[in-house]
Amino acid sequence: MTATVTIRLDGELQKRLARLSTASGRTRSEIVREALDRQLALIEFENARGKTRRFAERAGFLTDEDVFQVVS
Repeated sequence: MTATVTIRLDGELQKRLARLSTASGRTRSEIVREALDRQLALIEFENARGKTRRFAERAGFLTDEDVFQVVS
């Protein structure tokens, strides 16, 4: 299922989007969908991180590097 969403862009953002669309050969919709998907994933990640932070800190994971040391 698809839906149409209308957004307002200021002039500079609209120009940047048009320029990138032309340069990349992708539609404006493709670029906006990809950007929205990335932004939503980032927000979801930050929300999950916020919910688990106290448990991670209690287990000794204080930085991303602490996590990467265990995972790698």
